[in-house]
Amino acid sequence: MTDKEHYSFSTCWNIKRHSAGRDMIEEIRSLGFRRVELNYNVTQAHLDTIEPMIERGEIGISSVHNVFPFIADKDYDTDSVLLGFEERDKRKRAVELLIRSMEYADRYGAEAVVVHPGEVPFAYNIDKELKELYQRSGRESEPYQALWKQMMERREQLSPAYVERIVHSLEEACNHAVKKGWRVAVGIETRSRCYQIPTLTEAKSICDALRGSPVGLWYDIGHAMMMERMGLYPNLEQLPQMLPYICGVHIHETLELSDHWCPYVHSGEAGSFDPYLPAVRAAGIRVYELKGKCEPHEIEASHRALLARLQA
Repeated sequence: MTDKEHYSFSTCWNIKRHSAGRDMIEEIRSLGFRRVELNYNVTQAHLDTIEPMIERGEIGISSVHNVFPFIADKDYDTDSVLLGFEERDKRKRAVELLIRSMEYADRYGAEAVVVHPGEVPFAYNIDKELKELYQRSGRESEPYQALWKQMMERREQLSPAYVERIVHSLEEACNHAVKKGWRVAVGIETRSRCYQIPTLTEAKSICDALRGSPVGLWYDIGHAMMMERMGLYPNLEQLPQMLPYICGVHIHETLELSDHWCPYVHSGEAGSFDPYLPAVRAAGIRVYELKGKCEPHEIEASHRALLARLQA
């Protein structure tokens, strides 16, 4: 196996295949990884057999993904308003859940908590409809552009208030962490739906507002690729100015609007992932976040290709 000392691997890849946490971690260890990111679908039942592995030093935890461990509440899942809730009680609960995730991260010796900070709410999943139009008729088609304009008008009108509340929520959580002496980064992740926060501009605004705190950008490479294709922000143009803000990356590639594929391998293009190598270099925490369809030999080939490109 190629050296993976400086890389971690998300349980996103195999969590649907395992009811026992130990089996899930052992499968990741068989790929050659000794550090994992525990994603938001990890349950307390999984942790019952994972925690002894952590305590014995059999596996290291790079990061946990808020909300952690899993709770069955759609108001606080990965696609929700979360830290931007206008309702005070809901936002208070979201902050409490983030603090809980940070506490687990500190307990496990993890370096970061990955956070989906929020979104501008719509009456329905307009992102899904836009992606269907994109696939059917293209980004420049009249139906896509008309619906995109509708989405952006609402997003641009409402996002400043949601971003402001997200900043306040993150500040509350970080103040609590400081009092507890936790040294855990909070990475706000680039998202996979066009109405979700943050864009790169919003991420910069949030990080600047919280300068001196542990809040940074968790640059999900595949999601950022997808949002550029849809037209939300000029990802590659803005990436250089975002490099100092990056605390971690999710490494995966997007084929059109399908994400979590192996870089270099599934695109079939030798240089397809090269523009994102500066983000991998800049990140303190590097996590492969791949879908279950990615086979072990493809993961190994992808990692070898990535290392070769970084060294070139």
